[in-house]
Amino acid sequence: MKSLVFLLLVSTSIPLFSQKFSATEVNRFEQQAQQVTIIRDNWGIPHIYGKTDANTVFGLLYAQCEDDFKRVEMNYIEKLGRMAEIKGEAELYNDLQIRLLIDTTEAIADYNKAEPWLKKLLNAYADGINYYLYKHPEVKPALITRFKPWFPLLWTDGSIGAISTADATISELKNFYSGDKVTYTDAPKDPEMQTGSNGFAVSPSRTASGNAMLYINPHVTFYFRPEVQVVSQEGLNAYGAVTWGQFFVYQGFNPYCGWMHTSSAVDVADLYAEKIVKKGDKLFYEYDKQLKPVKEKKIAVRFLQGGQLQTKVFTTYFTHHGPVVAKRDDKWMSLKSFNRSMVSLIQSWKRTKAKGFDDFKKVMDLKANTSNNTVFADNKGNIAYWHGNYIPVRDKKLNWSKPVDGTTSATEWKGLHTVDETVHSYNPVNGWLQNCNSTPFTVAGINSPKKENYPAYMAPDGENFRGVNAARVLENTKDLTVDKLIAAGYDNYLSAFEVLVPALVKSFEKNVSTQDSLYVILAEPVVVLKNWDYRTSESSVPTTLAIEWAQKLGGEIQKIYIDEGEADQVTRTKKFAEVATPAQLLSPLVQTIKELKNKFGTWQKPWGEINRFQRISGEIQGKYDDAQESIPMGYASALWGMLPSYNSRTYPNTKKRYGVSGNSFICAVEFGPRIKAKSLLAGGESGDPASKHFKDQAEMYTKGQFKDVLFYKEDVLKNAEKTYHPGQ
Repeated sequence: MKSLVFLLLVSTSIPLFSQKFSATEVNRFEQQAQQVTIIRDNWGIPHIYGKTDANTVFGLLYAQCEDDFKRVEMNYIEKLGRMAEIKGEAELYNDLQIRLLIDTTEAIADYNKAEPWLKKLLNAYADGINYYLYKHPEVKPALITRFKPWFPLLWTDGSIGAISTADATISELKNFYSGDKVTYTDAPKDPEMQTGSNGFAVSPSRTASGNAMLYINPHVTFYFRPEVQVVSQEGLNAYGAVTWGQFFVYQGFNPYCGWMHTSSAVDVADLYAEKIVKKGDKLFYEYDKQLKPVKEKKIAVRFLQGGQLQTKVFTTYFTHHGPVVAKRDDKWMSLKSFNRSMVSLIQSWKRTKAKGFDDFKKVMDLKANTSNNTVFADNKGNIAYWHGNYIPVRDKKLNWSKPVDGTTSATEWKGLHTVDETVHSYNPVNGWLQNCNSTPFTVAGINSPKKENYPAYMAPDGENFRGVNAARVLENTKDLTVDKLIAAGYDNYLSAFEVLVPALVKSFEKNVSTQDSLYVILAEPVVVLKNWDYRTSESSVPTTLAIEWAQKLGGEIQKIYIDEGEADQVTRTKKFAEVATPAQLLSPLVQTIKELKNKFGTWQKPWGEINRFQRISGEIQGKYDDAQESIPMGYASALWGMLPSYNSRTYPNTKKRYGVSGNSFICAVEFGPRIKAKSLLAGGESGDPASKHFKDQAEMYTKGQFKDVLFYKEDVLKNAEKTYHPGQ
């Protein structure tokens, strides 16, 4: 495969100067800025008011840049496939994957043909960021000195995992295109570093006020989304979380309804096993007993090396299914996917202006959301759940979690399922809906959709311990208020351990005698675990023991997202607990006790003493230091069934664990005649360590103490900290 790639010897220096803007551009920026008012409240949350939707988008992007330009820029460096230009050769194949799956020429073409209303929003997006760069010459972009209006068409939903590859890995891509003789494998992922989300919707029958309620609880990397409000005189009034650099509220609410997205395993991308035939120096692939030419495309990827940019040019291959991304069993794998589209961006925008269930369902009928489930509630008392949205129609007899035969038209997608054909639930009689990246077949308890009524590719998701816990909590609710809904969302029960700990205790009591050397080591810790109520807290010693022990039990019980036909996390964990040997259960506990003693001098460490929240750096890659101030955190990873997820880990220079992801923006909303809501951010709104809003919510975050959402302008004005036009 060495012929696939060659290195251009010409290298260039990294640009060190900012892009200049013309007088015409600056005049346009300044006219737009005068149509926008930004009011920062006492938490630093920007409330952006504009005459038109485009005015508001301009102000939103300007405000985002004020809070954390580096994150705005980095998201687009990634989606442009240019990370290697700032991070070096290690990012080369990540960039190649992006360039194969997201075509900038298609994004530009979509921009050029966009309807006038959408083009105005896209232009306003670029103008808002560029005006910020013009007004802040001290800000030095890492790479992008001028933002283009077609950039949002590269990334058309706000999900943290918006790229679908049908399980084809970066290592497989590198093995195929590098020409290297070695075989690359992906580094193992830390199973506790799960991303995902919780979404709850509650009908009037379960609330004290008789109004529907929504609980918004994404679990993502900290500081991945800020909190905003955007208001225009064209019907826009949305509040919630926006992904840095995007112009629509991704998870949030308006005066009429609210939407929460969770990730799922709905099959939206497939691998096709191609039969390649070479004739002379030409490549073909077999399709319906005919040979079709393999298309070749040169892709040049630049990377930083020794302070200079160098370029590697790949000869990449495409069939009509999509780009070739791997080779398995001597067959080339092409990927059919839908990783960006103008319709998806339109859907992301229009949902923010929906006026209730009927309106929202019409937006769902666009069928372009590839990466999200949706939990919904409105001010008419409706609650709803949709499992996925963009779902191709396929042959039900095939296992679509595996590569399918690319040589026949029988395996082609056959259009898209209608929304009514997808797994959904509207106003179930039990009065609640939940999804925690889990099966939709427990979304409403016994009133959930039935698995046998849907093709396997539509909902391969299994149950997880968060889903088990959420269903238990919601089934026992009544007379809910906003505060009670938050309390339900902050239930601290670790349901995985009600399976794992009894197995450990049984194994110890059955296999370890008082004369055994293990008895002295394990007897007291086992008693501590046996007497535990499986609830976590800052002062809990058994939480420390259980989590440090369970992390050593193996990856099978820690896999949340599954493919068609695979056993889910709950099933695998129960099976493990049934068949695990004493060595599998007891040896990891011995190791845990030894490690705790070595680090802290005792195994009896309360969870909050080693599990900490710390924000000391505004860099995207966080820094952590045992010697600096941190706050005890009583929450734990969602992997173990924790609803308010907090994923933490140690670092080479630390003994304590520090949180990196989990609960990020959390919000509970009641849809009455007037919106009532409370929210919370990890740390604070600003990415600037010098800002008082960098970590003004940190202590509240560790305690689950929410602030009132200021949705109405009169309330915003009463709590205003700063009012200004962009550029002032």
